[in-house]
Parts: sequence; C-alpha cells; structure tokens
Amino acid sequence: MIFDSSIAALDWLGIVVFTISGALVASRNQMDVIGFILLGTVTGIGGGTIRDLLLDSQPIFWMDRPEYLGVCMIVSVAVFFTAHLAASRHQWILWFDALGLALFATAGAEKANALGEAPLVSITMGVITACFGGIIRDVLGKEDSIIFSHEIYVTAVVLAASTYIVLHPLGLQREIAIVIALACGFGLRAGALSFGWALPRYKPRGPEN
Repeated sequence: MIFDSSIAALDWLGIVVFTISGALVASRNQMDVIGFILLGTVTGIGGGTIRDLLLDSQPIFWMDRPEYLGVCMIVSVAVFFTAHLAASRHQWILWFDALGLALFATAGAEKANALGEAPLVSITMGVITACFGGIIRDVLGKEDSIIFSHEIYVTAVVLAASTYIVLHPLGLQREIAIVIALACGFGLRAGALSFGWALPRYKPRGPEN
C-alpha cells in the first residue's frame, strides 16, 4: 500500500502493532471475540484520539478514515484465532508495545510539529500518542500498568519524539529523521527489555534526626 505521507504510514503501523498488543492482553484475560475487538481497538486508536482532541485536529483521524477501525477489528479477530501460537504472550505484548511506542511517539511528534506547535508541545504529543493507548489497555485488561515498569519505558518514548524534533529542523530529509527517531526509541526500549536498563529510582527517606 502507498501512503499519502509518512505520518499516515506511522499511524497505520502503530495502530496495527498496538492493536495486536491490546488483543494479546484480551487473550491473557480469556475474553470473547468482542472483548478482543474492544481491547484491541481502544489500544490501537486511544493515544491518537487523545492527541487529536488536545491539538483540536478535526475530524479525529479515525472518524475521517473509518478504515482505521476496520483494520483494528480485523487484526483483533486474527489475534483471537492465533494468540495461542505465542509461546509467551506477555513477552509478545512487551515487544509489540516497544515497537508501537517508537512508531506512535514519532508520529505524534511529527503531527504536532506539522501543525506548527512548539517543540516541547510536539514532544509531549508524541508521549501522549505513544503511552495513552497502552494505559487504557492496561486499565481495561486489569493489568499492572506498563508505565510503572522497572526498566526504561517512557524515557524511550521521550527519546524517539525528541530525536525527531531535534533532527527535522537541521535539514535532514523527513524520512531519514523518522527512521533515526524510530531506531533510537525502539533501540532504547529493546535494550531495557533485554538487559534491564533502568534509571535511578526514587527511594523514600526517613525523617531527619
């Protein structure tokens, strides 16, 4: 398929990947096919919906192009019949989520940047696009939210969005900036999953004597 723009390409890829992660959570909860469709769809479009609402980008992307909903439904049903093939569905969820993070972080930052938003706002939109679909998925699936993972998570999202926002004004071709941003975000999250990379965490301090 030929996409009209790199934004559309990232949206399609991100939606498919996040829909799979949402449907896999449905499989862990032994839901019926409608539950798969619900969880897969809200995961796939949730972050982008919140992004468009905050940016006042009308119409919301999936209302303008209902085929996004159709793809979410088809992918969710496909996972319903194939989820049992995954040796470890939790690991599959983590890796699909990692790819979706990088895709949506870059797409969200690029869309906000294209609308003329300030760099910090564009980065924030990337974070919202990447994280909020997963948050909705975890709440509905009664899972411990993945944003509280011990290893690096949101930091990888910030890196992907920031990398694009920093590189794009430097005159790099947009597609090259996107690829580098994707590689940085996914690479950091993949390293965190593989090697347990984590930032220093806050530890409560006792009262001063």
